[in-house]
Amino acid sequence: MERKSISEIRREFSKTWEAYRADEAGTDGMEELFHRYEEDSRAGVAGLIAKYQKELIKLSKERERLDAMKAYERKYVSYGRICGIDEAGRGPLAGPVVAAAVILPADCEILYLNDSKQLSEKKREELYEEIMEKAAAVGVGMSSPARIDEINILQATYEAMRQAVSRLEPAPDLLLNDAVKIPGLSVPQVPIIKGDAKSVSIAAASIIAKVTRDRLMKEYDRLMPEYGFASHKGYGSAAHIQAIRTYGPSPIHRRSFLTHFLPEEETHE
Repeated sequence: MERKSISEIRREFSKTWEAYRADEAGTDGMEELFHRYEEDSRAGVAGLIAKYQKELIKLSKERERLDAMKAYERKYVSYGRICGIDEAGRGPLAGPVVAAAVILPADCEILYLNDSKQLSEKKREELYEEIMEKAAAVGVGMSSPARIDEINILQATYEAMRQAVSRLEPAPDLLLNDAVKIPGLSVPQVPIIKGDAKSVSIAAASIIAKVTRDRLMKEYDRLMPEYGFASHKGYGSAAHIQAIRTYGPSPIHRRSFLTHFLPEEETHE
């Protein structure tokens, strides 16, 4: 019997690996492949076996990490629909503050889910799509720069969070919040310090909020390219501050945040 080519074996490994990674099969399929080809003397086959053995170890560690990030979800499982809440954009000089609320199904697995600040932009975009596909409910709220100037950034953040919660369907039974307790809500809340790194629900919300805001800032960049919003997303980089001094505040700048960079009369126009 003619033995398979390395390309055929590679496809076999790839197909079995994708089924395992998608949690559609246990490790038996991979172990069976290792056993089937362990006597194959070709370097390419040995390389495939070594590669996927390493991938199994890496994936096992990732699932252990995710399991640890479900500790709060397990602790409060009796509440039913558990919602994670987080925000993006409290610190920038321009653009809205964006809040997201996410309810994940209890059996949901989203590999590499983490605090949005720990992820590359490409990975956040990929995870955003997966969260939107798998979540039981997602709500997003925003407070504009003018609203931030009117009521201050903390109150504007709370307002955006209340909007996000109000847009959930179905409604949540419990909120897991990143560090804060949101006033004006009747739903039970659990503030968790650094919650975006400790809860899968909050991590998912942090990604939705961050990607939503970043996409919006890129749109503003197309309208006002002189400020460079696509690169710094409204944060106070040296180039951004220089642009403000050169062109003055734009309609999306938070004038209450600009007092250190502009004469007082320019921040109150």
